[in-house]
Amino acid sequence: MAATDDHPPATPSDPPHVSVLIDPIIDTVAPVQGRWLDGTFGAGGYARRLLDAGAEMVIGVDRDPSAFKLAEPWCGQYGDRLQLVAGQFSALDTLAATVTDAPLDGVVLDLGVSSMQLDQAERGFSFMRDGPLDMRMGDGGLSAADLVNGADEGRLADILYHYGEERASRRIARAIVARRPFETTLQLAEVIARCLPRPKPGKPGQIHPATRSFQAIRIAVNDEFGELIAGLEAAERALAPGGMLAVVTFHSLEDRVVKRYLQARSAPKAQVNKYARETDADAAPVAQWDLLTRKAIGPTDGEIAANPRARSAKLRVARRTSLPAGGVDRSEMGLPGPASWWKD
Repeated sequence: MAATDDHPPATPSDPPHVSVLIDPIIDTVAPVQGRWLDGTFGAGGYARRLLDAGAEMVIGVDRDPSAFKLAEPWCGQYGDRLQLVAGQFSALDTLAATVTDAPLDGVVLDLGVSSMQLDQAERGFSFMRDGPLDMRMGDGGLSAADLVNGADEGRLADILYHYGEERASRRIARAIVARRPFETTLQLAEVIARCLPRPKPGKPGQIHPATRSFQAIRIAVNDEFGELIAGLEAAERALAPGGMLAVVTFHSLEDRVVKRYLQARSAPKAQVNKYARETDADAAPVAQWDLLTRKAIGPTDGEIAANPRARSAKLRVARRTSLPAGGVDRSEMGLPGPASWWKD
């Protein structure tokens, strides 16, 4: 799966926002109970399903303030069981502590840009709709325009190559520097498209020439990989023993990081002779996580047909042990880019 499998642009025939892989999540973590945190609240689909499935409380976290405004028509039906907290999921343990003193029983993360943000031209995520060159998931920090107009050619090329796996990264970076400043998404998309071969008419499976570059710029603007690894560590700190972590990724770079993190922090399965004495079930854990999905779960054909944005999604689920939380060596986590980007 290529990194460019990230959420495709919406079309007028697309269904309204649908939570991806929500049924496998509910099935894998069942029974749903206790206190959960939805670190990417968005349209609230995961939070609502968790509450309806039996969660005592769900803390909805989102860095985008508009997400909570969209939830106003329905969130009151859950009363105090739904608590909304503005912030980034990299600090989910700290944010959870503002709501409850007790450890969490579950955390769910749906990575990548939300469908709502993609569909709003004014947010500047889409190369299919003209809008200000923004791409910020929240309302602070540097915008895509700041990055594209201010970074030097080498930095731009590195971002396009490592975050977008764009082979023509240096050619595109050179063209961007020659044309800037940029103000709108279509201005940037047109320059990128001129650097690449034109799509062949009638050939299926082709992506827009700007797909990889827009993905890369969005990731850099929002520090998505820094957020991801910090969020996984925060979940490890926040979850009670036996608590569940469910992570949905949308491209191979994200999935690689989640997979390596969980593998590094989970116990290897012992190879035991069938005649050997069974391991004591009460033995002390040897790692921070037990993997419930050794292989990532993907969408069914039915889900893809109903929701095309699910086609590249992967779900990984793990259960927290009682071993104390700790940090990870970022150089071993499969994070894209040179090691200097990820020094602790």
